[in-house]
Amino acid sequence: MLNTVYQLKRPRQFEAVFHEIELDERHLLVRPDRLSICNADQRYYQGTRTEEILRVKLPMALIHEGTGRVVYDPAGNFQVGEEVVMIPNLPVEQDALIAENYLPSSRFRASGADGFLQEYIQTDADRIIRLPGEIHPSVAAFTELVSVSYHALQRWLRTAHGRRREAAVWGDGNLGYITALLLHELCPDTKVYVVGVHEEKLSYFTFADEVLLSTQLTDDFSFDHALECVGGSGAQSAISQIIGHIRPEGTIGLLGVSEELVPVDTRMILEKGLRVIGSSRSGRADFEGLMELYRTHPQILAYLENIVGEEFVVRDIKDIRNAFEADIHKMMGKTVMIWEE
Repeated sequence: MLNTVYQLKRPRQFEAVFHEIELDERHLLVRPDRLSICNADQRYYQGTRTEEILRVKLPMALIHEGTGRVVYDPAGNFQVGEEVVMIPNLPVEQDALIAENYLPSSRFRASGADGFLQEYIQTDADRIIRLPGEIHPSVAAFTELVSVSYHALQRWLRTAHGRRREAAVWGDGNLGYITALLLHELCPDTKVYVVGVHEEKLSYFTFADEVLLSTQLTDDFSFDHALECVGGSGAQSAISQIIGHIRPEGTIGLLGVSEELVPVDTRMILEKGLRVIGSSRSGRADFEGLMELYRTHPQILAYLENIVGEEFVVRDIKDIRNAFEADIHKMMGKTVMIWEE
């Protein structure tokens, strides 16, 4: 059967290409129905990645956050029409110590392989997961982003020492919101601070114990551990502030993505005996753990509905481009494309 793939040919220019799909006894077929735009997609769309990277990666279908409906399952484990979330990480091997999202051999949709901006997705069965029935469909669309925070927190919790009276999250965007929310739910006895630069954005963090502007931190502000969710040009300032205010032997989790090298005060890291953990992407185990967390902490889903941003019905390339352009100018929230046939 013929599949339409909507690839980004060059910054701000999409084109439809056609690939043949051969149905077999191993792969499932999923029809995407809700796709969430990520900052990584925008870096390709706007052309803010380096010229060298753009030459290597493009043309490529974007989007690695999305849900769809099963249209073909040769094994019969999923019903036709069943709603699933799609996992973008594509491992080709297993390692006893290294997670699938850190294996150099793994590919990732909308980075080293075509993303979900396609008419159909042909995939292995272990790359989709059933969704709970009570989840808002647009919240389900950005499950992958939530799983990234979940993954980072699991790594952080395994490393951070047991004194967790206060923890601080730097970043007032979507990633900071999700990470602080999960931290609040996973560590209910920990006082959660959120540090940001936009007062209006910080007003969304109603679950946090305290929100603070990064320009108004006092010398006596301190905490046991921290998570950095800023990235970009603000990463250096955020990491420097964290190192300056964190108590000795604290753990810093780094989640923010930066295109440029970020200078770090290693002298103070050594002096305070700090642990710094980098986390990126997620794997099937994180999606499964997150689904269980949704089941046991359903209030998380209600909070996540607060960051559902604009929803765009998408039928053609013009609609896709309009959604990406609108997403550039959003203040807060996730832009979701509703894919209609």
